[in-house]
Amino acid sequence: MTLPEHPERAPQREDRAVGQQEPEKTAGGNPDISPSVASQPTVAQPTVAQLAEDYAAKAGLHRSSNGNIDVLKSAGGIQGIAESILPGLVFLIAFTIDRENLTLAVIASLAVAAVFTVARLLQRKPLTQALAGFIGVGLSAWLATSTGKAENFYVLGFFTNIGSILAMSISVAVRWPIAGLLFGFIRNEGLDWRKDPKRVKAYSLGTWVIVSVLVLRLVVQVPLYFMGEQGFAALATTRLLMGAPLYILGIWIAWLLTRPAPVPAGAKEPN
Repeated sequence: MTLPEHPERAPQREDRAVGQQEPEKTAGGNPDISPSVASQPTVAQPTVAQLAEDYAAKAGLHRSSNGNIDVLKSAGGIQGIAESILPGLVFLIAFTIDRENLTLAVIASLAVAAVFTVARLLQRKPLTQALAGFIGVGLSAWLATSTGKAENFYVLGFFTNIGSILAMSISVAVRWPIAGLLFGFIRNEGLDWRKDPKRVKAYSLGTWVIVSVLVLRLVVQVPLYFMGEQGFAALATTRLLMGAPLYILGIWIAWLLTRPAPVPAGAKEPN
């Protein structure tokens, strides 16, 4: 015997079907977008100027309020310059006072670098520069103590300079000069400068200026290094003088040499 369908089932199906509502349509007429999603504000895209400032900051270069490069800030500010100079200066003073105690000079230099690292932690500043400096001092200290030669404290800097010289020279050879990649973003040129042969030439010249600074360091310091302990004091002194101060001077000259030609009055600037 066949049982009849339960009398409550059909109404339930009907109620369920009738109870289903059509998706709400938004102002744009798209039923698949809920009102909450449609009402979300559109995220503003960063401007070219903002992208330029962010890129320049990550590269270690900064722009002042008048649009020029802030050389002092680009060198890390007063604290950044101190971080690059004081460990070497303390090493020089300590070893000059007691030439028989190389270990003491190394420990004093490392202590100064560690203080700067801790200071950045307390100030909640980026640790990149301080950590890089501490690691560099640590490697230099290891080279000096492992060989027993104080002048080897400066060997790592020679290889760093050589690597930078090669990288910058290659960038000019392939028509992507480093000065253009850095200064171009600060000036809001982006990469448009590569479309103008004159700008490529100018930025190549600016890159060669920075390369010449690095080459000058090697020309002066390497002969002093091979003089051994007799040339240590002169090597350490020139290392300090030709460090941050000479770098700042080189960056500033490169900036001036790569300035775009002034736009005549009434003329439209190129897009």
